Amino acid sequence: MSYQVFARKYRPKTFDDVLGQDHVVRTLRNAIAQKRLAHAYLFVGPRGTGKTSTARILAKALNCPGGPKIDFNPDDPICIEIAEGRSLDVLEIDGASNNGVEQVRDLRESVRFAPACGQFKIYYIDEVHMLSNAAFNALLKTLEEPPPHVKFIFATTEANKILPTILSRCQRFDLRPIPTETIARHLLHIATAEAISLDETAAWAIAKGADGGMRDAQSMLDQLVAFCGNTIQEADVLDVFGFTSREKVAALTAALLSRDTPAALSLVQKEAETGRDLSQLLGELIGCLRALLVAKLDPSADGEGIPAPLWTSLMAAGGSYQPDRILAAIDGFADTEGRMKWATNKRLHFELGIIKAIQTLGEMRITDVIKILTQGADCLGTGPQAAAQATAAPAPPAPPVAEAPPTLTPEPELSSIVEETPAPLPLPAPTPAPAPAPVVEKLKPTASGILSLDSLIAAAPEASEPPAPPEPPPWQESVPTPVPAPAPAPGAEDAFHSDPLIQAALEKFEAKILN
Repeated sequence: MSYQVFARKYRPKTFDDVLGQDHVVRTLRNAIAQKRLAHAYLFVGPRGTGKTSTARILAKALNCPGGPKIDFNPDDPICIEIAEGRSLDVLEIDGASNNGVEQVRDLRESVRFAPACGQFKIYYIDEVHMLSNAAFNALLKTLEEPPPHVKFIFATTEANKILPTILSRCQRFDLRPIPTETIARHLLHIATAEAISLDETAAWAIAKGADGGMRDAQSMLDQLVAFCGNTIQEADVLDVFGFTSREKVAALTAALLSRDTPAALSLVQKEAETGRDLSQLLGELIGCLRALLVAKLDPSADGEGIPAPLWTSLMAAGGSYQPDRILAAIDGFADTEGRMKWATNKRLHFELGIIKAIQTLGEMRITDVIKILTQGADCLGTGPQAAAQATAAPAPPAPPVAEAPPTLTPEPELSSIVEETPAPLPLPAPTPAPAPAPVVEKLKPTASGILSLDSLIAAAPEASEPPAPPEPPPWQESVPTPVPAPAPAPGAEDAFHSDPLIQAALEKFEAKILN
């Protein structure tokens, strides 16, 4: 018998052999046990996650002798035919090469025929997203109402390319990438069955490089056996596939956290000269920083495969950084990863990303300034509580402002003197008094039209009656009549003679008359 690769030799045969897809296996088991079988299934997931294997296992469970049943015998002749792809009742169609409307029409004609020996006629279309729109439209009616003996199973890696009218007629199952730990354990199981000495660190390195695909990991293990025989170490994995060891990734992360730019650039240079995949190294670096970020936010998180001594040293190196700093560095490396994907000089972009990340980790931010000021205020006893007390305390009264000396306008007229004379402030409850006679009646101008000082003093209001604003003289009829002031309290005459503004105006007015 010809040699069979590990990916085919160790393909899952029953539901118990499917790894990392417990949600899919449980749903299919319950559907078979409860006789709730749909007429169309859609398996979506990345490469190597078990779409074709799960479809074949479902076909075995439906067409096995005495089926449908969950616990079928994978060594039964019908199950072997289905596993090898030569069953007459299970037709596997490649959607990439049979994507025309003519092939779909042939399929519509064949669904009318009954199965040869099983209970169902099952059509499995792989990479169904490669079908044309015309082929999808031709399949719609048959997919919606197929004959009772027909089941459709579709598989694709790009569900977004399938028409929504097709998606609505299928039960969709999303297969997830298989965890790294699960892949590593399965590789060790295969190595034990094949009498291969596989180091545990080497198995972990293969699982990390497989990126969630079991078939990729099995193919890598097959290649390593051909390269180095029955003894496989981690160094062999790194040399064959260009991976970087966890020690080198940890050293690069430590140099980044310590802001040692020459050491970080030297590590990148050595890895590039030895032929390592820089894109894979950058992905490992981002994963290590992500583990540190998660550990800062969740102290119970582990190092995600990083050895305990390395993880302890990394946690000590990153203890002084806040989560936002590490997050900014990851964000910068994510941009670098996008540029490296299409760049010819990957090393240049990688080194620029490292320099920017070190500058990001070492820059001073406003949050750091606020933190330093807060700590200093706490040390001086003027922390937030003292600041709050100082804010709540009443402000001291303002010092009194000295009054400016009065200024007199040169040679004022009589009407302006009367109008600019400040009225005395009323007391809280002034006693109402009868309206006084106008003061202007007591002011009798002389023959020359000039008032004398005696008439001005005689016109002052007496203590018993409140003063009233004078009417303007005949030569100032255009001046509006002032509003009467409220009645003053007793003693207003003394206030009138003692007011400095009035005394100064009277003295100047008298001096002008005498001259």
